[in-house]
Amino acid sequence: MGIKQQETIAKSNAGHFSPSGLRRGALFFVILFCLGHGAETLSASWWDDSSNLAKQRLQMINGQLKNRGITDPKILRAMSTVPRHLFVPDHLRQQAYRDGPLPIGHGQTISQPYIVAYMTEILQINPQHKVLEIGTGSGYQAAVLAELSDQVYTMEIIPELAASAGKRLKETGYTKVTVRQGDGYHGWPEAAPFDAIMVTAAAEFIPPPLLQQLKAGGRMIIPVGSPFYVQHLMLVEKKGGNITTHSLIPVRFVPFRRSQ
Repeated sequence: MGIKQQETIAKSNAGHFSPSGLRRGALFFVILFCLGHGAETLSASWWDDSSNLAKQRLQMINGQLKNRGITDPKILRAMSTVPRHLFVPDHLRQQAYRDGPLPIGHGQTISQPYIVAYMTEILQINPQHKVLEIGTGSGYQAAVLAELSDQVYTMEIIPELAASAGKRLKETGYTKVTVRQGDGYHGWPEAAPFDAIMVTAAAEFIPPPLLQQLKAGGRMIIPVGSPFYVQHLMLVEKKGGNITTHSLIPVRFVPFRRSQ
């Protein structure tokens, strides 16, 4: 299963210059531009698409996240740090920061930025936590989680997505994320218990193995409900020997896939 499509229901004169002259002219322009627009401009590549994508990422933070109540500075920093455009197909990079899911192949999608941030915020992750994600997809959610903890384990049932996500995470510097191809229903018993578990596909019930692998005091977030219909995002908490559940918001995810 990947990071799944879901959407909340609540709701782009060649001249004859010498190379040295061109470099001096470009440097002079950058200095003047930065003096007028602030030091942050120095970190952006104004001559190519990266500056436009950085601007889109900032608009995502302000327009999609802060305006909808995402306030945790750690979450906002993580979302502003991870280059979402590197976790979508090349031909969709200019759409990476729009307010909606995008296809990543194999019938799966990368979730809209708001839901990624919301689910992450609910888990209340700190650097000492061990985190399990069920549904790696393109690897984007795992990268966001890795900005908050160095102990991130992620499972993906589709072999091609597991392989490509693992490669992409390493290429983007998230080398401490551990990726496994397999049926997420059974979780990752060798690495359990987990302080936080995130499931990114709709299950008709909460898988018992995941409940068992949740640490006492831990939190799980999972969409529960019938496939292709409105589900409810559920917060599961383990307090001592007791399990409590809280319905958060209506959502729509693709089904939790199982091995045949």
